Amino acid sequence: MTKKESKGARAKLRKHFLENIGRVMDSNELRDVASGITEWARRVRELRTEEGYQILTHNDRSDLKPGQYLLLNPLPVPAFERAISKEARAFVLDRNGFTCQMCGAVAGEPHPYDQSRRTRLHIGHIIDKSQGGTDDPGNLRAICSICNEGASNLTLERPSSQKLLAQVRRATGVDQLEVLKWLVSKFPKQVKEFLQDG
Repeated sequence: MTKKESKGARAKLRKHFLENIGRVMDSNELRDVASGITEWARRVRELRTEEGYQILTHNDRSDLKPGQYLLLNPLPVPAFERAISKEARAFVLDRNGFTCQMCGAVAGEPHPYDQSRRTRLHIGHIIDKSQGGTDDPGNLRAICSICNEGASNLTLERPSSQKLLAQVRRATGVDQLEVLKWLVSKFPKQVKEFLQDG
């Protein structure tokens, strides 16, 4: 895909989200809006990470199903800039043997989870910038477009509730309140039911 096609698809998606504020949209609708390009999900992610639009998914709200998206506010929040140099990208790709560090796919070869696609590698953060991660090569890894889109993230081991609670208990009161705010925003219906029952 050319840079022009990429920017065109992102502009179409941005316009569609802004015209449909407050309406839940699904993957098929957004793929059609982006003129059927295969990396439409990446363009949506760029709207979030590079332009700062608060596009919600099932990771943000429990009432959204996987593959559903929602924009509630037309105003973007400050977004992170792309600041990874060409030299750092080249170093990370070489260090990682031009292999996805999540699924093991090799650049240029058919992808093991989707034989119709050749593996394209990107540079991803190990600790996300929104959580304080840096663009230092030690926090970067090679990751294929499929894993980058989240298709393989579902197979990763997730922390148990005991481990999560142990971490929350160790956190400061301010951080614990931030976790509470996030949980309340993700599970508003369940919180309301819990308060009524209690």
